[in-house]
Amino acid sequence: MAIRFENGIVVTLGQENRVIWNGSVVIEGEKIAAVGGSSDLQHRFPKAEAIDCSGKIILPGFICAHHHFYSTMARGMSVPGEPAENFVQILERLWWKVDRAILEEDILLSAQLPLIDCIRNGVTTVIDHHASPSMCDGSLDILESAVRQAGLRASLCYEVSDRNIKGDGIAENERFIKKIGQGDGQIAAMMGLHASFTLSDETIETCVSIAREHSVGCHIHVAEDLADREDALQKYGLPPVERLHRLGATGEKSLFIHCVHVDEREMQILAETQTAVVHNPESNMNNAVGVTPLLKLMQKGVLVGLGTDGMNSDMLAQMRCAYLLHRLANRDPRVAFREAPTLLLENNREIARRQFGVPLGEIAEGYPADLAILDYHPPTPLTEANFLGHLLFGLVDANVDTTVCRGRILMRNKQVLTLDEERIAARSRELAPKMWERLQAL
Repeated sequence: MAIRFENGIVVTLGQENRVIWNGSVVIEGEKIAAVGGSSDLQHRFPKAEAIDCSGKIILPGFICAHHHFYSTMARGMSVPGEPAENFVQILERLWWKVDRAILEEDILLSAQLPLIDCIRNGVTTVIDHHASPSMCDGSLDILESAVRQAGLRASLCYEVSDRNIKGDGIAENERFIKKIGQGDGQIAAMMGLHASFTLSDETIETCVSIAREHSVGCHIHVAEDLADREDALQKYGLPPVERLHRLGATGEKSLFIHCVHVDEREMQILAETQTAVVHNPESNMNNAVGVTPLLKLMQKGVLVGLGTDGMNSDMLAQMRCAYLLHRLANRDPRVAFREAPTLLLENNREIARRQFGVPLGEIAEGYPADLAILDYHPPTPLTEANFLGHLLFGLVDANVDTTVCRGRILMRNKQVLTLDEERIAARSRELAPKMWERLQAL
């Protein structure tokens, strides 16, 4: 059954972005069948179910290039002891206890809730990085089940770290990578690693060997805090990017997350190896770790995407944050107007293509039917030439009305259709205090 989303403002994005007023998008199955004027497509597809999008803007579904589903149940939790003074203490006192405290049902709930948030924010594709040492084996299957139920696309991996004394993250990654194989366009797999300062050469080499054998990339935090760089220099005589490159972790399918503290040589390595970097501005600000040298990375030809790092699932908010942060950091009001949207609308699209093998992030005939439909009445003319101005100063505050992924309507009239948000949140409220108690004992 074809569906015709009509009478909206269609913004196709892609190589030749078009803004079509009173436009329509017709989907058949998992693909986009046609894009154009509403009157024309009504005549071409008269039997399609019609969904009125008057007062709305139709965009490709958004992509999140780095998330941490498992962090959800820490929301509102008080951390015992003195406040952390630096990033390493944040890990030791909070996140490394959170991941050890979550059990099987916690993993499911902490995935379902951010997946609902993704749907509510028009995010149709997400790349996640998971850790649960007390419930490692089979944890990626739990996430896969949640993603398939929600109806989104996701690339999944388990965070390998030498600090984890429970579970075998390497085996969990390898098992899941073999299970997914080439993928079905909905679920993809990567080799997950924590960071240089928690990984020995032997562990990294083992992970890289598995990743290469199965033609997947490595998903790893890199130089998020200065401590990661100092550790690598002290122990190995190399900064993190150079160390990881010599161990084989770079490459076009790999994701190096953050890269806040990298030098010119490391940037050159990233560019030459086509290794993608993912910027997470809100998280970097929250952890006070510094500012990623975004403009330099992009100038050197590094593909830089945009993620949330588990802070939330709102990619428009992350894009706006990146825009403001880099204007301030560079003390230059001329920068980031194009760069910040490029991360979200262009670079994340390329990162997703490398992971899923399908062309996402564009509304075009034959492309996957992934859509975000937002309430928006432009107060000024909206054209291809000024779309970014509307994106940064208007759409960032707009409400998502409808989310479509792989041709399936996941939310309509702001009602999530695939997951029972009220029931899931209620159950999470029951289990979260128990998880917090286990954390206090660690």
